Amino acid sequence: MKKILLYFVLIIVVLGLAGASYAVMNIKYDGAKAKIYSEGELVETIELDNVSEGYEFTVEGKQGENIIRVEQGRICVVSASCPDKVCVNQGWISNGVTPIVCLPNKLIIEIEGAEAEADAAAR
Repeated sequence: MKKILLYFVLIIVVLGLAGASYAVMNIKYDGAKAKIYSEGELVETIELDNVSEGYEFTVEGKQGENIIRVEQGRICVVSASCPDKVCVNQGWISNGVTPIVCLPNKLIIEIEGAEAEADAAAR
């Protein structure tokens, strides 16, 4: 009888944890903001949900420049003066999971307030 009660409590705990995990993963955030840092200083904050028409702008630092493309709900680096172009090859970001980083030019683009989508391994 004690084993059955123990298994029942264990099943209830596991189901509770699974439900809580599901609820946390499905939290939606409004107002995605891209924050662009150059040389450690915030140079631009863009409300991605409020962008009606795509545009580009240049961020210049001591090491070179990055051309950033903004569209509704997403942002990317389209051109950079750095030798490896990792920031360009990263492509578009639209959530706060992974920032765009250009180490040679000391540029960081991160998104706050966006829904973080789980990757295939987490699902």
